[in-house]
Amino acid sequence: MTTPLASSMKLGIVYFMAYPFAMSGEGDIERTVRRIIEDPDFDCIEMTRVNDPALRARLAGLIRQSGITMTYGAQPQLLRNQENINSLDETLRRRAIDRLKACVDEAYETGAQGFAYLAGKYDPGSKEEAYAALVDGSRELCAYAASKGDMPVNLEVFDDDVEKCSLIGTVDYARRFAERMSGEFPNFGLMVDLSHITQLHTGIDANIDPIAPYIRHAHIANAVLKPGAAAYGDQHPRFGFEHGVVDEDTLAAFLRKLYDIGYLGEGRRPIVSFEVKPWGDEDSEAVIANAKRFLNAAWIKV
Repeated sequence: MTTPLASSMKLGIVYFMAYPFAMSGEGDIERTVRRIIEDPDFDCIEMTRVNDPALRARLAGLIRQSGITMTYGAQPQLLRNQENINSLDETLRRRAIDRLKACVDEAYETGAQGFAYLAGKYDPGSKEEAYAALVDGSRELCAYAASKGDMPVNLEVFDDDVEKCSLIGTVDYARRFAERMSGEFPNFGLMVDLSHITQLHTGIDANIDPIAPYIRHAHIANAVLKPGAAAYGDQHPRFGFEHGVVDEDTLAAFLRKLYDIGYLGEGRRPIVSFEVKPWGDEDSEAVIANAKRFLNAAWIKV
């Protein structure tokens, strides 16, 4: 591909994955957010909860000044608190919905231009009941978000049987759910992630084509699928990590598919974000630089 990256996408980064301490809402957040927003290669930063209201306000101001797009990921908040929007325990499900509403409030407060969440685990014997619970909870979430503004709400498609074991993993359920939700809520869409696609075992085409009309956000990431190996599962290791399954050709094929379905295209600059995490004592800045070099190499093959 000879077209410059910046003319085809807003290159983003999942901040709280690149700096995992930030999932707690505490730590060296201001310095590391500055590190991203001062990098002209990035046009989008994906944030999550920041516990200190004064710091939230300060970061929101810095992000506005930088001109970078900010989106909000609620996934870490559900996962850290073991909350599940499709739980069949009404008390637990209500906790998840209330958590997500609080995240929506913070997203609007800080000027986020997108919001993401995930479906939880399920019992195969009561999958349809879990699906109904997910629909009910998501309807409440999307209505709440729409009542406060026009921020998009995207459900991220995860794995079905590796680590997160999400109800919205296999493409048949993703398509069914997206058809149901988008018919009622124009603010609803899906987020796809290359590392999750590799965990679904059936390839890029099979996991993108059926849901193409609903894709509103994309992540590029790596995965290790060798049981027992370091970073096995949904850990988003850097590109080039031992036993990682996403090489330059895989990423190029994913980006080519995003062109084929019209997500990427002339006159469009949708968000495509890195989701990479340092493993062990690896350095966040080095892992981020690795991701940019890897994308540049893959881009040549698109």
